[in-house]
Amino acid sequence: MSNDIRIKKGLDIKLIGEADKTVEQAIISNYYTIRPEDFHGVIPKLVAKEGTSVKAGDTLFFDKSQESVMFASPVSGKVIEVQRGPKRRIDAIKIEADKSQVYADLAAFDLNSATAESVKAHLLASGCWPFVKQRPYDVIANPSKSPKAIFISGYASAPLAADLDFTLKGKEAELQAAVTALGKLTEGAVHISVGTSSSPLAGLTGVTTHKVSGPHPSGNVGTLINKVNPVNKGEVVWTVNAQDLVIIGELLLTGKFNAERIVALVGSSVEKPRYFKTIIGSEISTLIYDKGVSKGGNDRVISGNVLSGKQIKPDGNLDYYSNVVSVIPEGDDYELFGWNKPVFNKISTSRAMTFSWLSKSKKYDLNTNTNGEHRAFVTTGVYEEVFPLDIYPMQILKACMYKDLDEMEALGMYEVAPEDFALTEFVCVSKQPHQKIIREGLDLMLKEIG
Repeated sequence: MSNDIRIKKGLDIKLIGEADKTVEQAIISNYYTIRPEDFHGVIPKLVAKEGTSVKAGDTLFFDKSQESVMFASPVSGKVIEVQRGPKRRIDAIKIEADKSQVYADLAAFDLNSATAESVKAHLLASGCWPFVKQRPYDVIANPSKSPKAIFISGYASAPLAADLDFTLKGKEAELQAAVTALGKLTEGAVHISVGTSSSPLAGLTGVTTHKVSGPHPSGNVGTLINKVNPVNKGEVVWTVNAQDLVIIGELLLTGKFNAERIVALVGSSVEKPRYFKTIIGSEISTLIYDKGVSKGGNDRVISGNVLSGKQIKPDGNLDYYSNVVSVIPEGDDYELFGWNKPVFNKISTSRAMTFSWLSKSKKYDLNTNTNGEHRAFVTTGVYEEVFPLDIYPMQILKACMYKDLDEMEALGMYEVAPEDFALTEFVCVSKQPHQKIIREGLDLMLKEIG
């Protein structure tokens, strides 16, 4: 079954630095770091203490509020450091990797005779459950609840996003195993969006496929949910990233927790953007240095895409969910009369003072400068032009700011995530941190209602 979804509202931000479709093996990291902050709302309880030897797939920690949710080591080696913050909060777990990787034997899984409970138990015990997230609240799924449907976006529309048709090529067996298992966890359908009929996800069985087109955020899973089966009060849906399906599928087929990722190194500060094979938690320096990024350059390194990714230091690590590392110029310079002259090298949704609308196919070398300062909301109608969800964006942002739970519920807060507001933040003339506002609103709802 196939359904077409055409998105008209949105904005494609065309940037210089798209990855060439070639894959190289990244330099093998000596150290891997897992940060509990990647799993929003999780309070970690340590299992592998300093000095403990672990195999790839062994449990590092579990969630204190949901003790069945385990978090696995991406590599085999020794836990050499547990970094702690205020009140002995666990900030990071650093592992010195073995030269030759050893995998925990989690046993292959028989999908034919599997039940929903056995699939759930296997994913929880193996450390694959953190790949399953839920709406509402955009947190790791609560295994005690059953979703009305599961959604997977196989089409990435964000600026300089990794091409999923390319990175998933040849992984059809793993993808099929993963969606078959996920299909047993819901009484509804597994919905997958694809950009082309040649996508490795397009030929999977037991799923409902939707061909999506249009500008960003057409590839966001939140857009798919809104157009197919919106989330109402009391309902739950689950989401899984397309590349995480490969890890889940390989675990089911082989019994190995293989945390390998194909990551796109992109951005105008990269001399030769391309794809690399690496592992979750690897050192970012193994990707960016000696790969065409100058060590002395004034650049910002982002784990994720430029709209919703997380800034990291050049000596940081790839986070748990990202399949893109973006490197763009740091916008910390002052532009004389930048507000009062014609602009040819910036993109804008408005025709005032800019000329980006004259050449729609032009690619831009943008930096991180916000081109303005924080100020009160200005009602311009520009949010609605780039926001395709059937939700009032400004009203829901304001409801989050003054913490009106009833209004947040009525406006559709249950189905949104911070990334759904990345574009409205980009075009905001008031320079308001939309994603942060939505995240704080979701946290408040989870605390008071969830």
